[in-house]
Amino acid sequence: MGQACAGCTADQRAVEQGGVTEQQIQQQIRIACSHGQTRLFRNNTGTLRDQHGRPVQFGLCKGSADLIGWRTITITPEMVGQQVAVFASIEVKTATGRLRPEQQQWLDAVQAAGGIAGVARSVEDAEALLTSVTADG
Repeated sequence: MGQACAGCTADQRAVEQGGVTEQQIQQQIRIACSHGQTRLFRNNTGTLRDQHGRPVQFGLCKGSADLIGWRTITITPEMVGQQVAVFASIEVKTATGRLRPEQQQWLDAVQAAGGIAGVARSVEDAEALLTSVTADG
């Protein structure tokens, strides 16, 4: 590939520079963090045309994060023993990847609603996000 091309994706540039792709980071995070109190799932988003040519959207919505799921936590002293699943939304980026405005708006909305949301560039980043709400309340 030689020089970086303007039409290359962030993943193509990462591979060209000897780095890991966003897809590889996503898979590492999903496997490493989806256990115990946490479950994460891949959220593909986009639009395809059906057999009649009609557009069909899939995924949560434009800008929604790459990985979504929940972390179960125990809540408040008066509710000891009960648990609640806290929505989690992780946008995966390479070391040089940048959020699009609609991705930042999604993360802001999840955080404002009390969910766990943020950007992860590694398994360690994802683990830090997911443990920002402790399993012990």
